[in-house]
Amino acid sequence: MMSGNKEQPDKSRKKQNGPANRHGEQRSGYSKDNRSNQRDVSGSNRADGQRRSGGASDRRDNLKANRRNGHAQIAAAQAEWSTHRGDRMAKSAPAKKGRPGAKTPNDSRTNRPNISQYTVKEPTELLPFLLNKQSNLGRNTVKAILARGQVLVNDRVVTAYNCPLEPGQTVTIRKDKVVEEPQLIGLTILHEDEDIIVIQKNAGLLSISSGQENETTAYRQLMAHVRIQDPGNRIFVVHRLDRDTSGVMMFAKSERVQQLLQNSWQDTVEERTYVALVEGKVKKTEGTISSWLKESSTLKMYSSHYPNDGQHAVTHYKTIQSNSSFTLLEVRLETGRKNQIRVHMQDIGHPIVGDKKYGSRSKAINRLGLHARVLAFKHPTKGELLRFETDIPKSFLNPFRQTSTESK
Repeated sequence: MMSGNKEQPDKSRKKQNGPANRHGEQRSGYSKDNRSNQRDVSGSNRADGQRRSGGASDRRDNLKANRRNGHAQIAAAQAEWSTHRGDRMAKSAPAKKGRPGAKTPNDSRTNRPNISQYTVKEPTELLPFLLNKQSNLGRNTVKAILARGQVLVNDRVVTAYNCPLEPGQTVTIRKDKVVEEPQLIGLTILHEDEDIIVIQKNAGLLSISSGQENETTAYRQLMAHVRIQDPGNRIFVVHRLDRDTSGVMMFAKSERVQQLLQNSWQDTVEERTYVALVEGKVKKTEGTISSWLKESSTLKMYSSHYPNDGQHAVTHYKTIQSNSSFTLLEVRLETGRKNQIRVHMQDIGHPIVGDKKYGSRSKAINRLGLHARVLAFKHPTKGELLRFETDIPKSFLNPFRQTSTESK
């Protein structure tokens, strides 16, 4: 095997040095090659030595690196142990002043950026609960947080110090700057939960936009209201009230609930009662009006003279109070058609006060004399009966007070 290894380079060198001669030039050339090989071997040995030396150096460097890594791992483990120990001490030790975030046992607390959240374990009131959980803050500071609307109970802003808390409720404290909720104009929220919002709308406020971009509507204001909590929240129209009609109305907070309510409206709504101030003295103390409503090219509703020609509408009424000039009626809807009450009052010859569109000439109260007083319905997801009743607007009673004063 060794001779084989030497023959291969010899042949190549013969080609380089030319043909061999009788004087031993070939042997001389071989000797040179041999010396060259020896030099190569020597150089190779030196290179091997250097490699071995370099390998030893590398092993020493690796050993040092491993030692350094070992020290780093030990330090990291010590730091982790210290942190763990510190957390355990923080859990067991009472919170000290200047240490926000110290926990107490059984806190059930969730920490997120700028938010602290606690689960109520036993019945109490909100202020004592906050003082206990935020022991690093003074009483006045906690009151200020409450007043600024930074405290939520089950995701609803609460500012009352004595708000009762029950086990299982979640109390959230927002540490970031509170976004000021825009003031609601022309409406009051009567009820709100995760599915619906029930409001009382004032006369003059549109339920939903008529097309003008900057017009204030109940819909736009409530949309801004629900988006304070979550920009992704929305509301959905269930039914409407005319601009000049005041009273109770409802919106859904999801498309699913909207569909549930609209598809079962007749079965869901238990009571829908209005009060109407009409012109003249209505002779019958109570009655029912039934007709088929249609809409003209000018968007005015009217009763058709022919059966089944339009949408069937049924209105029941009962007298609350009357004099020679006005009658205050309680009106109950069996159906809910556009402008139904207004058309039917015109049909019996007693248009609603202030309703110029449907024949009124009176401006006795400087508004339309129609108010949605009662709305009772089954909750769309919970099934419980909810009933909302509002007061009769004071202006509706003024014509009767004036009459009693004059008679005296």
